[in-house]
Parts: sequence; structure tokens; C-alpha cells
Amino acid sequence: MDGIINVYKEAGFTSHDVVAKLRGILHQKKIGHTGTLDPAATGVLPVCLGKATKVCELLTEKDKTYQAVCKLGVVTDTQDMTGQILEENDITGITPEEIYQTVDSFLGDSMQIPPMYSALKVNGKKLYELAREGKEVERKPRPIRISHIEIRQLDIAEQTFTMEVTCSKGTYIRTLCHDIGQKLGVGAAMQNLVRTRVANFSIEDAMTLDTISNLVQESEETFMEKVYSVDSLFPTYPKFKIKPEFARKLANGNILYYDFLESWQPEGQFRTDKISDKKTAGDKCLIYDENGEFKAVYRHNQKDFTVIKMF
Repeated sequence: MDGIINVYKEAGFTSHDVVAKLRGILHQKKIGHTGTLDPAATGVLPVCLGKATKVCELLTEKDKTYQAVCKLGVVTDTQDMTGQILEENDITGITPEEIYQTVDSFLGDSMQIPPMYSALKVNGKKLYELAREGKEVERKPRPIRISHIEIRQLDIAEQTFTMEVTCSKGTYIRTLCHDIGQKLGVGAAMQNLVRTRVANFSIEDAMTLDTISNLVQESEETFMEKVYSVDSLFPTYPKFKIKPEFARKLANGNILYYDFLESWQPEGQFRTDKISDKKTAGDKCLIYDENGEFKAVYRHNQKDFTVIKMF
């Protein structure tokens, strides 16, 4: 099977657990996930099958949206409520306006220090392994971008607020909660996390492992209706079809030129607009073979097209 499935990762499973269970359900080895979710977190986990595993890294780069519950007045060693409590602070005197303003201040580009309890490696060892040994090492701040952040619910009595966050690759929501607490001067830790969107995969369409298992048992054809094609991940990319006489150039991943191609819509209808070196220069685009089958992601340069990934 080739394509991407939108899995709803349930609490208690690691992302690797999901892949392992899917290998058993689908009887297929070539499966990969597109970005780790903590075991306690739930939500969208796109999983790539077969040839689509080549697109895992491209999906990892996409922005993600989360809904997080943040607990004020507490600091833990893991930056979430599963960890050991290091501090408990009174939040009396912190006003709703201060909380809203502080959360809003994290919008945009910033530098974030990854948490010790993470899968990042230092000298070949994962940070969470060092943390479990009681060790703490220096971590370099990394650039992140938060394109949307909004408090959806605030409960001062319970010392919690729920926020929706859309962010770039490498953003730790646990650390975001911690940093918000530090800026407020009372501490904070993540209480709950749901990933609601990865690229164009939304939580409304995500399937649990049980649902997937039942669909496969019902019929493979029924299941395949739920599998997304690789090219569907890039709906905004320009699409071009190779002319038959240049098909071998595409098959070999060669540089392509404008007169090798024609604009294309996967539904089978040609677009009448002319390929322009100014219109999409520098952009990524999708290339289909002479039969209309998706084959590659190319970069559209000023004078030619160069391959990024073949499928």
C-alpha cells in the first residue's frame, strides 16, 4: 500500500507504538510516522505507507496546530503534569489581562530552549535518557515560529487556561507553557495536549487504530478509500505533466525544461495557462508521467526544473 493515513493517536501510545501496531494490522513493513507525539498527548498523527514514506520529512516541516491546557502556579521537571513537581506558587494578583497579554507576546519568531525530557540527542544520547539519570546538560536555543496563539478558555479558580497554537516544526508546547509561566512569574506546566491539525490533516478525519483494523478486515478497498495519495498533500503546488517523448527524462530524475511539460490537473483536464518561468520560479511543483500518475516533486527554477524527491 502506498499513501498516507490520518491516525488519531490515543493516550498511552508512543508514535513508534502506532507504527508497530499498523505494521501488524496492514501486514506491511514500510511504514513511518511524520512527527513524534508524547505518549500522554492525543490527536493527529499522519502515517506514511510504502512509497509515501519518502514524504515523511516533507510533512514534518509543515505547521501543526495544537490545543493545550496549561496549569498556572506549578513547575515540574518535565514541564508537564506527568513530572515531579518542583515548585508550587500562589497566582493571586495575576489578572486575566496579564495572562492574555503574556500569551499574546509569544506570537511570531522566537528562540526556544528544548526541554530535557525530549528525544533530542546530545553526544549520541537522548536528552530524556540523561534526564532520567538525574543529569542536565546545556541545550542550545532553537528558532521557532508561532503563527497563531489564542486563549480559548480561562479559569482563574482552577488556575488553568486552554489555548490554541499553530506553530513551526520543532516547537515544544510543554516548553511554551513553561515559558509563559516563567514570564508571568508564577510558573506553569502543560496539563493536556491534543494535536488538531498537521498540514491539511485534521482531527475530524483522524481514525483510531481500532477503526483502521475494522476497515481492513471489512475490505481492503474500503480501507484504501481512507488513504490519501501523496500528491494530495500539496494542493497549492503547481502541477505539470511530462510530454510522452520526454518520459524517460522524468523516469531518470533528469533536469526538465519548459518544453518537456504541460500544465496538468489530476482530474484529467488540462489547464490552458502557459508555463511561466516568472510565475512559479523557485517554487516546488508536482510532476506527473505521461499517463497522469504522480511521480515527483521538482523545484521550478528560472530556466529549468530540478528534482527534489522521486516517488
